[in-house]
Amino acid sequence: MSDMITFKADGAEVQGKKGASLLETLLREGFEIPNLCHHEAVGAYGACRLCLVEIRRQGRTRIATSCNYPVMEGIEVATASEKVLRLRRTILELHLANTPRSEPLRRYAARHGVHETRFKSADPGNDCILCGLCERVCAEVVGVNAISFNRRGGARRLAPPFVEISEECIACGACVYVCPVDCIKLEQTSTHRTIDRWGRVVPLEKSEKSGVFFAPTAQLEYFRRLVGLPKDFYKLAPGERSFPRE
Repeated sequence: MSDMITFKADGAEVQGKKGASLLETLLREGFEIPNLCHHEAVGAYGACRLCLVEIRRQGRTRIATSCNYPVMEGIEVATASEKVLRLRRTILELHLANTPRSEPLRRYAARHGVHETRFKSADPGNDCILCGLCERVCAEVVGVNAISFNRRGGARRLAPPFVEISEECIACGACVYVCPVDCIKLEQTSTHRTIDRWGRVVPLEKSEKSGVFFAPTAQLEYFRRLVGLPKDFYKLAPGERSFPRE
């Protein structure tokens, strides 16, 4: 394949697609690189900074986030040099200071040798690392744009626009699924689904045939409009609808 090129990583020759994400290429080849804000379903953002690597190109060396650095011919990558490891540990300490309430983050940091932080927490109650994964999956995959960054500086947060409950949220749970520190919770009763961080409560659709509540009404209505399905398409639960055989 003409777009496949060869570069070096930790002294080994690696093949990758020209222009592809360096992080995704290295992960696919078995290299272990910490990351919290990366997900293959959405575009790179470089928020968590943990995927730092040392790159040598044309006689010059630089530190770069590998998630949004393109694969190039002739580069030499060091994924765990002394400088890279030192910077990663510092970044994890900063994350612990900014997000002291997050137990998943503490466990992740401990796996990479960081158990305490030298830095003082500005918000002891914070549990969000501001990676933006929830915003990106809502916009790029679901297509709803119900979450955004709000405010600036130390008050920056992820929330529905204007920090108000958004009627655009369909309670699909995609944001819950991708959150790397488990700070977005989904609760479901027999009749309603709640995304607690956004304050969104959505009723579940009830099958006219079995009486079973099976999915958020807002989500089903969004899918119905998106695909152009009949208005009564979701009046039956999955498995209850029969389709004519060809």
